[in-house]
Amino acid sequence: MRTLVNRSYAELVGRISKLVIESRAAVIKAVNTKIVYTYWMVGKYIIEYEQEGKIRADYGSELMKKVSEELSAKLGRGFSQRNLRDMRRMYLSYPKWQTVSAELSWSHYCLLLSVSDKLARQFYEKESLNSNWSVRELGRQIDSLLYERLCLSRDKKGVFELSKKGQVIEKPKDMIKDPYVLEFLGIPESEKLTEKKIESRIADCLKSFILELGKGFLFVGKQHRVSMNNEHHYVDLVFYNVYLKCYVLIDLKIRKCKHEDAGQMNFYLNYFKNEVNVKGDNPPVGIVLCTEKDEVYVDYVLGGLSNKIFTSKYRLKLPAMKELADEFKRDIQHVRRKIKVR
Repeated sequence: MRTLVNRSYAELVGRISKLVIESRAAVIKAVNTKIVYTYWMVGKYIIEYEQEGKIRADYGSELMKKVSEELSAKLGRGFSQRNLRDMRRMYLSYPKWQTVSAELSWSHYCLLLSVSDKLARQFYEKESLNSNWSVRELGRQIDSLLYERLCLSRDKKGVFELSKKGQVIEKPKDMIKDPYVLEFLGIPESEKLTEKKIESRIADCLKSFILELGKGFLFVGKQHRVSMNNEHHYVDLVFYNVYLKCYVLIDLKIRKCKHEDAGQMNFYLNYFKNEVNVKGDNPPVGIVLCTEKDEVYVDYVLGGLSNKIFTSKYRLKLPAMKELADEFKRDIQHVRRKIKVR
């Protein structure tokens, strides 16, 4: 009897807890939606007032200052000139309320409004929804130029689809970034690197590393042993991607990519394909992370391999836009050279 009572009591507490948690989440969502709508309407009122009075740009600055002072005196904090400008930009960027997502908070939208490129902003908005990014995660992805890095490996059509749909993982190439940005490891570029040190830092910052890898990654283990003919080899990092239904093996290098790296990874992939994969698993994918790589050299190294092996650079600090732009130009030139050769 006591067991039944305890079980019923546990169910009672569980049902009440679930109800309260769901109700709190609904309240928070409703409050967030109302806040976003209110600020969107404030922006609408400001734009309508400016258009009706044909406000010049120089007077517009004075208007923001005056409105900010009066609203702050009447309503308290939250109506600084900067906030009012964000509300104004919010309406200009989303003139139809139906295009504003109820899933994102005002803090999300403030970050999105800081992205001047429309396609990039659409991408970050879509990914925030698809991946359920927190404000902090969204900020990190914008700062690390995720959109620009993904664009490096896509043609014009691919870039447009990226902005409309977000990152869609359908084939191994879709999940690859170049470069990967590992600034969260906290390793100064001046510090002497070792592969063991990077691997250890990644293990300590696993959540951030998985966020950088992208969608659908589950951590399997580090230093995964591969034994053959009484010899032991070790894969640095092993993940599983639920979208591609395959293991993803990562090999860390503190130097530029060399041809022997492909041979080593090819061996690991063949082993996993024959000894680790189970029914339903797709062939494993390998990523060699290195500090530098030569595109032409890599093409010759990887050409003809049946296994999917990718090489990508990694950076220990956030990349500058100019640096990515230069890489983008080099990649375009490389693709054009390949087309001419064919």
